Amino acid sequence: MKNVWIVDDDRSIRWVLEKALTREGLPYRSFENARDVQNALDDETPSVLVSDVRMPGESGLSLLKKIKAAHPQVPVIVMTAFSDLDTAVQAFQGGAFEYLPKPFDVDQALALIRRAVAVAEPIPVEETQASGERDMLGKAAAMQDVFRAIGRLSQSHVTVLITGESGTGKELVARALHEHSLRKGKPFIAINTAAIPKDLLESELFGHERGSFTGAQATRQGRFQQAEGGTLFLDEIGDMPSDLQVRLLRVLQDGEYYRVGGQAPMKSNVRIIAATHQNLDERVRQGLFREDLLHRLNVVRLRLPPLRERREDVPLLMKHFLGKSAQTLGGDMKSLTPAAMHVVQNFGFPGNVRQLENICHWITVMAPGNMVDVADLPPEVRVLSGATAVAEAPAPMAAEYAPAAAAPAYAPAPVYAPAAYAPPAAPRHFTPEPPAAAAPTTSASGEWQHALAATLASAIQQGEHAPGERLTREFEATMIRAALTQTKGRRIEASEWLGWGRNTLTRKIHELGMDGEV
Repeated sequence: MKNVWIVDDDRSIRWVLEKALTREGLPYRSFENARDVQNALDDETPSVLVSDVRMPGESGLSLLKKIKAAHPQVPVIVMTAFSDLDTAVQAFQGGAFEYLPKPFDVDQALALIRRAVAVAEPIPVEETQASGERDMLGKAAAMQDVFRAIGRLSQSHVTVLITGESGTGKELVARALHEHSLRKGKPFIAINTAAIPKDLLESELFGHERGSFTGAQATRQGRFQQAEGGTLFLDEIGDMPSDLQVRLLRVLQDGEYYRVGGQAPMKSNVRIIAATHQNLDERVRQGLFREDLLHRLNVVRLRLPPLRERREDVPLLMKHFLGKSAQTLGGDMKSLTPAAMHVVQNFGFPGNVRQLENICHWITVMAPGNMVDVADLPPEVRVLSGATAVAEAPAPMAAEYAPAAAAPAYAPAPVYAPAAYAPPAAPRHFTPEPPAAAAPTTSASGEWQHALAATLASAIQQGEHAPGERLTREFEATMIRAALTQTKGRRIEASEWLGWGRNTLTRKIHELGMDGEV
């Protein structure tokens, strides 16, 4: 059996993978840079190559391109700590077998390597396109799935249906699909079918001939003709009137349409990307959307996660939008204190990423200083995340640093930060008392909550700075130890018990400094 090759300038990453491969009985070779890999290729080829992206000298993406040109049968797994859309797209367009964001779960990495070893067919090579502006950000597992899907769809012409709540970035995804496709350079035309009156929508889509109706004083191109050769993005497709659904279905089936008042058919070479925040399957059952049209649109369905399902991306997005706001609106870029960031992360974000961007604009204009604290956040964030009650407490330290509880109507328990494990918010008019003064509890399930509240009260009384942050870290470390003890060290099972993703558990172990402990 051929070796699995590992190339990464980080010795610790190489060591972890070497130990894992040894346990699996898989032979391996390790390299620090791409140059050494290319020299070794003169004598042998690996069964699988696992490569980092950013290394001194030649990058992993450049190495990927050369490997696939000379040895297209070798599966290449690309791993990177910089998990952005452009890297994912370039990796897949370069012929990568899979894309593995750091920090990764070792079991997940081994499963990928075993899959790659079993692959016999060569992977097609595609020329890497130039990177565009990084408007889509996210390290959460749900967003990595979206990046992978965009990468896999980049060389295809199939129709895509994007679903997701308002503000999740459906048009951004549609533009990314276009910009990384073979149709790049051709028009990208977007139309919101819910924003145009029914009487005008047909003409807007298909165009009209002169004199076809009152006010039609000249022949007009429709959006299909404007998007010829490129991509037509139909936003809020679920609100399209039923008669226009029939016309759209015919275009998808036959590739032809008629202008309003026209007699000659017009050919259409357009890729359709549709989006909706509605449940189209339910609208089909209600008779409001054609089932045959849904089947035509739903060749590939891409679901965008709401922001509450990827709360770990909030700090990254805030840094991006605060920098963007400072550049656009003028002034210095602002930063959040840990307490303020905790409140923002526990906000429900009913408007998702679009609302987060608006909050960053508000902070840039309205917050008095460059360091933004809880009291400087927009009122709706403090109210709906429970920070207002804390802010009104008589004790100044409690007002500034007490952790916020998410509002149930807007923030159901997320995958990555279960509400059951969040530190309890201080009640209105909370007065810190020493632990001995607290009343005993008779509920076994409430004992830990009572102890936590007493510990927080004692820390506040002693003047400790940001005790909530310390207690949160200790609480999470305790949960991780308990879960791993119950599962005998099996991280996948422990992450399921905790209600986290495997990558989230691995990241928290690293952030809490528990790598050598568990």
